[in-house]
Amino acid sequence: MSTYMAKKETVQRGWYILDAAGKPLGKTAVTAATILRGKHRPEFTPHVDCGEFVVIINCDKAVLTGRKLDQKFHRTHSGYIGGLKETSYRKLMQTKPEFAMRLAVKGMLPKNSIGDKAITRLFAYSGSEHKQQAQKPQPYEVEI
Repeated sequence: MSTYMAKKETVQRGWYILDAAGKPLGKTAVTAATILRGKHRPEFTPHVDCGEFVVIINCDKAVLTGRKLDQKFHRTHSGYIGGLKETSYRKLMQTKPEFAMRLAVKGMLPKNSIGDKAITRLFAYSGSEHKQQAQKPQPYEVEI
């Protein structure tokens, strides 16, 4: 019996919408990364980009469990001496919650060309309004 291998040309990409209101940031990011990668499909092939599009709404209402709001930091470094910048997740979730969601999803994708292409199919919004109504995204439930 032969193993089925998906081809890039035959992949039909759908649109899914995730509502992050009241759900943990990490659980929502796991669900989004799974859909972006295509692992929820029966014809998943690891070396082929067979993922779908994901729209995440209400990123500002996502919750961080425990004391992560005060203990977790987003760090960037310019490369120069003393160039470390730290932002607590409390401030990050107040100012740019869609960036925090994008960071969480990107960390769960593979660090190669498939992951780079998959993150371009992610659309995150802090409110409940989004610009992808024309694509008719199907609701997808985040498992808690």
